[in-house]
Amino acid sequence: MAKAKPVHSVRIGRIKAAIWANQTENGTMHNVTVTRSYRADETWKDSASFGRDDLLTLAKVLDLAHTWICEHEHDAE
Repeated sequence: MAKAKPVHSVRIGRIKAAIWANQTENGTMHNVTVTRSYRADETWKDSASFGRDDLLTLAKVLDLAHTWICEHEHDAE
């Protein structure tokens, strides 16, 4: 079984929002997950924890994700 992929993602720097489409009996509903990338040793990892300096970027990424969902709601129906 193939792993589900987001329908869209928004990234600014280390902050990423993944937009997921879920089919329901009431139509398509969108959910968003957000992560912050960081490097541990030689490996890139993701965290769902954000520091003070991440918050404005997080807000912008979420704003862009919201805009994308609003612009594509009619496409999903």
